[in-house]
Amino acid sequence: MKNIYIPNLAVIKGIKEETPDVKTFKISLKDGLLNYLPGQFIELTVFGYGEFPTSISSSPEPKKNYFEVTVKKIGDVTNMLNQQKIGSTVGVRGPFGNGFPLSAMKKKDVMIIGGGVGLAPLRSLILYLLANRKNYCDLKLLYGSRTADDLLFKDEMKHWDMEVCLTVDRATEGWTGNVGLVTTLFKWTEIKPENTVAVLCGPPIMIKVVSDELLKMDFPEDRIIVSLERMMKCGMGMCGHCNIGAKYVCKDGPVFNYGETMKFLEAGL
Repeated sequence: MKNIYIPNLAVIKGIKEETPDVKTFKISLKDGLLNYLPGQFIELTVFGYGEFPTSISSSPEPKKNYFEVTVKKIGDVTNMLNQQKIGSTVGVRGPFGNGFPLSAMKKKDVMIIGGGVGLAPLRSLILYLLANRKNYCDLKLLYGSRTADDLLFKDEMKHWDMEVCLTVDRATEGWTGNVGLVTTLFKWTEIKPENTVAVLCGPPIMIKVVSDELLKMDFPEDRIIVSLERMMKCGMGMCGHCNIGAKYVCKDGPVFNYGETMKFLEAGL
């Protein structure tokens, strides 16, 4: 039996700079393929520095011999990952977590709402939905970031076969789009709560504000899906770092519906 504490060796096959402090890494395991669901995450090791949890930003479909993670520089280990080159060896444990409820989205509209680097795990879902387009109704993305320079996947999203609405907190030179919170995009698109699943990922305050607005529109709590990535560490519920009430974000999530996370959100998670 394989020791789940020992990472699998993997190689960085490609690196793309998304923003000045965010990169997407294309990674291949040295032995086999990574089987995962949209919304799951891995523990990524930079040897000599440590490991950290990161969502998988690619889709498992169509199948390929690599997966992708999109990582923001926010600490020592992520800073060292940022310095790695194509051909560098890293470690991978996982995948962990439950993933998005794909079956609950079938034959429904799916509205994906992201903030900042929260678009990374949502990209995995978006690419999966597009690869299985016939199983879903209207798809739309509402996405916001601090400035236009902080928007992830700018070139790629132009080719996504779905409605895309963007906003920024602060307009910089050349930006002619919407300015304001992601909820200000609601007025620019048609939303049908009776047949829509809303999927959220972003800063805690964004999740809280957006969830409140969706509830005012009469979205059922079980059709507001939230991906929480804060505070995870070991990925297996052993360290207790992500324990909130009776839940472990890494084991019971990171994907929850609003009814499951309501107390966390009200507490300002």
